[in-house]
Amino acid sequence: MSSSSALVEKLISALQIMPGIGPVSAARIAYYLLDRKRQEGVAMSETVKYALEHVSLCPRCRNYTDVENTECELCSGTKRRQSGLLCIVETPGDVQALENSGSFLGTYFVLHGHLSPIDGIGPQELGFPLLQHCFEDPVLKEVIIAVGQTVEGEATAQFIAAMAHKRNLKVSRIATGIPIGGELSSTDGHTLENSINFRRPY
Repeated sequence: MSSSSALVEKLISALQIMPGIGPVSAARIAYYLLDRKRQEGVAMSETVKYALEHVSLCPRCRNYTDVENTECELCSGTKRRQSGLLCIVETPGDVQALENSGSFLGTYFVLHGHLSPIDGIGPQELGFPLLQHCFEDPVLKEVIIAVGQTVEGEATAQFIAAMAHKRNLKVSRIATGIPIGGELSSTDGHTLENSINFRRPY
């Protein structure tokens, strides 16, 4: 996509780094910022720059924190630690989703991905040495694995479960199955299989 301005082309190209933003969407955003939201765009760029330079990983759970080498707000809560529950998720977005649901009041550990040898992502990249240290906490009673239902997710879950079992910890996996409001006829076979295999008393 060509433009009369090299700077506009550079802006359009830069916007395409975002997931799901192609040339057309990037151009629409760029023109909107230039036409109507220049001041807000500058403020946004400053916020993005500051966040990218200062946001770090929590030294305990690997979720995001504002201060380097400082525990995030969720980890610093004594009540959460005393719950004895540790939920392992793939992304910080998963933590946010669980927090928004209000369904979990324990602590978290964020992998930032899943095992994928073909992509060079192994235990070290997912922070497993730090996770092993978390498993040594005498307060911890149960590890809840909440990773994606993919081949890589299953391999990651099995690896984590094996680590936890060596510490004699209870290990559970979040339930899978038919979503509320869903119909069997529109549900994929793998989900239906999990719904049958992980059925519970009623």
